[in-house]
Amino acid sequence: MKRVTPNQVPGSLNVGYGVKIPYYNLDSLHAIAIGEGTEIASFVEVGYGSRIGKFCKIESFSFLPPGTIIEDYVYIGPHVTVTSDRNPNAQSKNLKKEPVTIKKGASIGAGSIILAGVTIGENAIVGAGCIVSRDVPAGTVIHDGKQV
Repeated sequence: MKRVTPNQVPGSLNVGYGVKIPYYNLDSLHAIAIGEGTEIASFVEVGYGSRIGKFCKIESFSFLPPGTIIEDYVYIGPHVTVTSDRNPNAQSKNLKKEPVTIKKGASIGAGSIILAGVTIGENAIVGAGCIVSRDVPAGTVIHDGKQV
């Protein structure tokens, strides 16, 4: 993986110094801001209007829908899925988008699913494979859907 400089990315992408993104992954990053020192692995999809803080690490095959906010020093494990609508319906024309916020220093384990509208608190840890349906308080560790 090579460092990307601002002149190598699409015009709608705001990239900080030292960001690492595979060149072939640039098409999957839409109108977002990425803070300095952040690393985004292969096959990561980031939706329009999302923001990623400084010194984050986002592993392969993660999906972050439009409007997702990730603060500084956040770790997102491989295959993490964030959703944007609590009640999706293919026939509805007025889907209610609810962005997810992941606060500073939080870690999200591999294969976790974060449902729409949830906030993960500062320094919280979400264990691998968790389905997070409500806010996680700062400093909390959850595993198998239970607070530890």
